[in-house]
Amino acid sequence: MANYLKPVAAVLVPNIGGFLSGYFTRSEVRPTTTGQLTWYQALKKPSFQPPNWIFAPVWTTLYSTMGYASYMIFRDGGGFGGKAALPLAVYGAHLALNFAWSPLFFKAHNLGLAFAGIVALWGSVVATIVLFHGVNVNAAYIMLPYLGWVSFASFLNFTLWRMNKDRTD
Repeated sequence: MANYLKPVAAVLVPNIGGFLSGYFTRSEVRPTTTGQLTWYQALKKPSFQPPNWIFAPVWTTLYSTMGYASYMIFRDGGGFGGKAALPLAVYGAHLALNFAWSPLFFKAHNLGLAFAGIVALWGSVVATIVLFHGVNVNAAYIMLPYLGWVSFASFLNFTLWRMNKDRTD
């Protein structure tokens, strides 16, 4: 693969997964054609809940940076073999946990299970950062804003779960 295609592919993988996850759950966030509130819109929300429009640009940025970080690990760790094998495997597992969260939260309407999922995601992000650090320090640092966002999202998920305990689970 041409040198410029590898980082492009690495950036596209999480973005495509994020797009698909968002595509399949968007009906739970957007207003209905009848004017009825969706399940998500009807939830009690904390004062620090970001506006819905912020999530797409934040996630696009985070998916792009984590994708590029994974490319750096692939490049500097010898591809899918050798030094890069474990960090990339944990990165792949973390992506699976990331993509699983939206259906748990928005489709299953299970805020408690979604919280358990995001806690597992948080741990996998930490593990990814630690393993990336052993191959490329800059790739690990690139992942830190993502860890910050997942930390905030975890707190938000927990707060929503507690505020809406009577409506979910």
